[in-house]
Amino acid sequence: MARSQPGTSVIVFEPQLCTGCRYCEIACAVWHCGRIDVTRSRIRILFDEGRTAERYAAVNCQHCDDAICCAVCPSEALQKDQKTGWVTQNSTKCVGCEMCIVACPLSVPIFDPALKVAVKCDFCLGAPECVKHCSSGALRLCAREEAVQLNARLYLSAKDDR
Repeated sequence: MARSQPGTSVIVFEPQLCTGCRYCEIACAVWHCGRIDVTRSRIRILFDEGRTAERYAAVNCQHCDDAICCAVCPSEALQKDQKTGWVTQNSTKCVGCEMCIVACPLSVPIFDPALKVAVKCDFCLGAPECVKHCSSGALRLCAREEAVQLNARLYLSAKDDR
């Protein structure tokens, strides 16, 4: 997989394609902590048995244009990278207060007890492992503008099967 172009790509999730294999979580955990420990994955797959369609949902950083996690971070460990558009983290500055977790509408950052800091998607330095290992194509890279439109269609329009 080619690296994404800075500032042009974000990760999107298409729930109708997800099989629930959780390879994305495994790939993320191995990339970031060197072992299979999905509790330390920076992407989470949620399962809703009661739904007839789109049973799976991915919880992953959207690298928001106006990232509230950055605004609430008292140590400025989270910053919006103007070049890439990604919300980046400097773990050496993190004080472990967990304000970013509370403030994030999706509760994307997780507290890593081994590192004693909050962690979140770092886009795997431009080649996201979760996307690379998603065999169904439910996770993919796309232009930020396309992602906004796709997310609006998937999550803001009325659904009959909920």
